[in-house]
Amino acid sequence: QVQLVESGGGLVQPGGSLRLSCAASGMIFSIAAMGWYRQAPGKQRELVATINSGGTTNYAESVKGRFTISRNNAKNTVYLQMNNLKPEDTAVYSCNTTWRQRGYWGQGTQVTVSS
Repeated sequence: QVQLVESGGGLVQPGGSLRLSCAASGMIFSIAAMGWYRQAPGKQRELVATINSGGTTNYAESVKGRFTISRNNAKNTVYLQMNNLKPEDTAVYSCNTTWRQRGYWGQGTQVTVSS
């Protein structure tokens, strides 16, 4: 059974940084594409960033230049480094993967950007 467990969220001031982690199990992590999504209150879930098995990354326009997605295959973990955070980045952040044609989500971690 695939499990994704996020950590690293919290409260941060505008301009601050956070690093989210998503630990995966029950799959061959090194060959899986991984993604980070977020959902703000009253809004639809949106893609933040993705990384494929070869390390190619893709970002939403709103986070380009501020967020960095990376992976450590030895630790079965994908990261999201978030810098220069803005109040509009406030959301629940979740990681996602598709394994054997099924989609999986973590439980999410809350990120709140506020002074």
